[in-house]
Amino acid sequence: MEPAPSPQEKYHLITRNLQEVLGEDKLMAILKERELKIYWGTATTGKPHVAYFVPMSKIADFLKAGCEVTILFADLHAYLDNMKAPWELLELRTRYYENVIKAMLESIGVPLEKLKFVRGTDYQLSKEYTLDVYRLSSVVTQHDAKKAGAEVVKQVEHPLLSGLLYPGLQALDEEYLKVDAQFGGVDQRKIFTFAEKYLPSLGYAKRVHLMNPMVPGLTGSKMSSSEEDSKIDLLDRKEDVKKKLKKAFCEPGNVENNGVLSFIKHVLFPLKSEFVVLREEKWGGSKTYTAYEDLEKDFAEQVVHPGDLKNSVEVALNKLLDPIREKFNSPELKQLTNAAYPNPSKAKPAEKGTKNSEPENVVPSRLDIRVGKVINVEKHPDADSLYVEKIDVGEPEPRTVVSGLVQFVPKEQLQDRLVVLLCNLKPQKMRGVESQGMVLCACSLGEPRQVEPLDPPAGSCAGERVYVEGYESGEPDDELKPKKKVFEKLQADFHVSEDCIAQWKQRNFLTKLGTVSCKSLKGGSIS
Repeated sequence: MEPAPSPQEKYHLITRNLQEVLGEDKLMAILKERELKIYWGTATTGKPHVAYFVPMSKIADFLKAGCEVTILFADLHAYLDNMKAPWELLELRTRYYENVIKAMLESIGVPLEKLKFVRGTDYQLSKEYTLDVYRLSSVVTQHDAKKAGAEVVKQVEHPLLSGLLYPGLQALDEEYLKVDAQFGGVDQRKIFTFAEKYLPSLGYAKRVHLMNPMVPGLTGSKMSSSEEDSKIDLLDRKEDVKKKLKKAFCEPGNVENNGVLSFIKHVLFPLKSEFVVLREEKWGGSKTYTAYEDLEKDFAEQVVHPGDLKNSVEVALNKLLDPIREKFNSPELKQLTNAAYPNPSKAKPAEKGTKNSEPENVVPSRLDIRVGKVINVEKHPDADSLYVEKIDVGEPEPRTVVSGLVQFVPKEQLQDRLVVLLCNLKPQKMRGVESQGMVLCACSLGEPRQVEPLDPPAGSCAGERVYVEGYESGEPDDELKPKKKVFEKLQADFHVSEDCIAQWKQRNFLTKLGTVSCKSLKGGSIS
């Protein structure tokens, strides 16, 4: 038997490859006395992808260091975060997560019997926990709750109360799971510092917090469940893995925001303590690296070619994914996958007059969004904050549209401007003038409030269709029924990317000429 690691060796295993540790002295003090109790939680929302191997490899480190590890399937959190997991799918998605996370752990050789698996709703609905939620809400400010969730909870112009509760529940999880430490991505940092500030006010101990860096996706930005090109799904076929890696950002010599190199550093190296670059003999033959720094140096100096790096990652990644694919090839897990993540394009529309029909198919193609040209702008005769605009949307007559843009956009900047107009809202009188559409605008999330009309691509013409990527073929409703709140449900997932591109669930707004954007309000909402 190998000798038990020393506290210093345990500390090294626990903290290697982390970006930040809050409470280092406390961590070492615990390791000198006993084994560390730690938990990692995941909200059961979109399908886990290969970046989830990053926390999995750290869980393997924790077990090597003798830690007692709990994995939390945060089902209630998934619902609270702007209903990323609808209530009717919550149980199915939690079961999917349980199966896929366990399959991932098994594929990297982690013994499941050494882990404790818990669902949030196993204890978060108890009398004691609920009372603590109320106690916490009596001391937490709205400002602090919103700030804590800024990097994790979906940010919208009018936040739901559920999203403000999210950080408090995550803080209380530390107490109710009886752990010394919580582990997560560095995007959780504000929630971690929130927990350190507020748990002591309830008489509970401050915990240690361990943070992984955020691994770049294949496009060079954060790997996201909702951005298809940025991630490789755990159940992707081998040909899909090859195709996505081929398109991955991996510029020769560039080690910044390189998702391929990051995956090697944070997943493949910790698991195997080495990485083999596969090459033909004429290019020098295969080379085994036992230190990541040496591989990064060779790539920076262009000794290693991006094509060889991608091919080598493809081989190593498929070895990890093969047992997961095999497990999910069973009829039971195929059925679970399809039920937990139904294909929206196959959803049946509800039949008129039937009370027990299937849920309505709320997809972006139901919105009639067009490029419009503002041909006249006047102040509303009875409202100082409103404009009355005449907008050409390719119809015989221009539409009359009332917009609350007076304090944000000068009249001369609107005149003759191309805008993006939602055309199938039910016409509505605004201070006596009927408005026949809505000018879509980017809005800042903070104060002072800023608003910018969305910009169609240069060269667009009035009347051109604006659609969401992947939803080009659907026909819009003739008129959106106010009681159905189709626009409101879709708008909850409208946002502006860090590149100032208008998006719905990370899918771009497009015309035939390119993307719809705004001037400067990156990260903002759209209304």
